[in-house]
Formats: sequence, structure tokens, C-alpha cells
Amino acid sequence: MLRYYTRACNFYYGNHSIKLVNQKKTLPLCKKKEISFDQIEIITRKSKRRVFINQIKNLSKPQKKRINFDLKKIKSKKKNFSNFNFKKSPNLLGILNLTPDSFSDGGKFNTTKRGVHHAINLIKDGADLIDIGGESTRPGSKAISESQEWKRINKILKLLIEKKIPLSLDTRKSNIMEKGINKGVRLINDVSGLDFDVNTISILKKYKVPFIIQHSRGLPENMQKKPRYKNELLDIYDFFEDKIKLIRSKGIMHNNIILDPGIGFGKNLKHNMSLIHNISLFHSLGFPILVGNSRKRFIKDLSEKNDSKSRIGGTTASSIYLMMQGVQILRIHDVNEVTQGLKIFKKIINH
Repeated sequence: MLRYYTRACNFYYGNHSIKLVNQKKTLPLCKKKEISFDQIEIITRKSKRRVFINQIKNLSKPQKKRINFDLKKIKSKKKNFSNFNFKKSPNLLGILNLTPDSFSDGGKFNTTKRGVHHAINLIKDGADLIDIGGESTRPGSKAISESQEWKRINKILKLLIEKKIPLSLDTRKSNIMEKGINKGVRLINDVSGLDFDVNTISILKKYKVPFIIQHSRGLPENMQKKPRYKNELLDIYDFFEDKIKLIRSKGIMHNNIILDPGIGFGKNLKHNMSLIHNISLFHSLGFPILVGNSRKRFIKDLSEKNDSKSRIGGTTASSIYLMMQGVQILRIHDVNEVTQGLKIFKKIINH
């Protein structure tokens, strides 16, 4: 049987969107009138076509059944968790790397004083949560021991929680997750898609803690060596669908789950551009979407001679696009600059 996928598209934003929703000309995304759409793209492994929402009634019975099932999830309201407020968009997950070798800021904040100071500033600048990590998973990096990873984050983790800074923990190791949860971490961010450690799902079930499922192909040591997909967009959609089925079968029944397609994790420029351009497809899975676009390699590849160390221009531009596609969370290094860009865009479009 032919499988159909539904991508909400042709989005409207701000006051104009609210007006169109009230006139019943568009459908609100996640029950938020500030962003709405009036078209869907019907995708199969062989074809895709766009139709206006008022034309759905003219489609074949199998298509209508699938599309209406997907639309229910696309329109569903997202409940707040882990200090994220899904009434606003996007939320910002500030990055605190306590590593000597992360791809962008390795060694910059890996002392207690600098790490704590930076986390506090990220919150002041507008971050909703701080993602703290002690192991680099950039392309080409090698795994470190559990004891070494915990040593890097333990002290700062304790100090930040004492200061009531809301934290996410970026780790692939279940024992690190458990220690972090017991200290007060509000979210687990596993870049391996829950695959690195066989005990991860058991820990997530035991503590009922919210978590991020990120797609990644291979390990950091080899993930950028000629990554291949039949169809990167649909392959990653199917990965998420299968992963949700797996965790349900293991007894995790809550919906405090975030999906991250993993920009740059086992993807080349073509794959990354396809995912960003078509990111709204993942709304039909019914969970909040996170994208890590900050300072990524695709910005260098696209900007060529205009690349810069901080890549703030490319990060902000892609952040605005992702916001316009309804992405709920952005994982960001330069929180103040991106917040500034998003604020100005919103003010201009609503003027």
C-alpha cells in the first residue's frame, strides 16, 4: 500500500496569520493563530504535490484518511514542559560546552567560573534552558570515558542547579543521565537517538524525564564519511516513527518528547538543506521540533567567502526561516544575537 506523508506549507505569520485564521482561510499550527498555513504537500516515495486545504475533500479516500490523521497532529496544542513555553515560538536552548574540543567553542567555557558565568548570561539573554555537555560529538571526535565526562560537568551542574538555572543534559551515557536527573536536570538530550547505551530507555522510563530524540547516522568518528539515504527526509521521518513505537513498547507513554533531525550528524550539505527546507514535515509526528542550526558547517558551505568564525548571520537567517516553519525550539550558541534578530523580524512583520 502506498504510504502518504503530509507536510504543512505556505505559512503565514503574525497579525496577518491571526486575521486569516479568524476568517477561516488558514489552519493554525499547534492551535497558535500567530502561525498558520493554507496548503499541504502530499509526499510519497515517488512523488509529491501541493493542494490547498479546501481541496482535501476532493482527494481519494485513502489520501483523505491519512491526511486528516496527520492534520490532527499538526494542529494539536503542545503542552509545556522542561521550562519550555510552547505558546511562544521559538524557544531557545542555550549551549554550554564544557569540553576542550567542541567544534565551535571548545575550551572556552570549561572552567567552573567561566561556565557558570556563561550559563547565567545565556539565561539573561533569553535562553529558556541551558544544554550542558561534557563530551564533544562533533564529526571526527572520539568517545571519552564516563568518569571523565562526569568530572567535566559535575561541579558546574551542581552550582547551576543551586542557582535555579534550568538545565538540559547533553549525554549519550545512561549513568550520566541518571546522575544528572538526580541532581535536578529537566531534560535529556541524547544525540545518538537513544542508540548508544542499551540502558538509556530504561533510565528514561524509570524517571519519566522529558527527552530529545535526535537522528544521527553512525558515530562521531565516522558519521561524515559519505552519508547516504534513499530519501533523507522520509528516511528520518520513518526513523522517528519507529523510535516512538519502540519507546511506547518499552513503557514510556508520556508525550514530553522532542524530535531533532540532527543537522550535520551523518548528513552532507544536500541532506541538511533538504531537512531545513522541508522541516515542517515533522509536525505531523505530533511532537515539538528542535533544530541545531547554530554555527553549523552548512553556513560555511553556503556563504563561501563570507564565512565567519561565529556565523551569526547564517545562524540568525536560518533561525528566522525555521521560526516561520513553526519550529518550536532552536539550539543556539549566540542567544542574545539570535534573540535580537527574531525580535526585529517579528516587529517588522507585525508593523
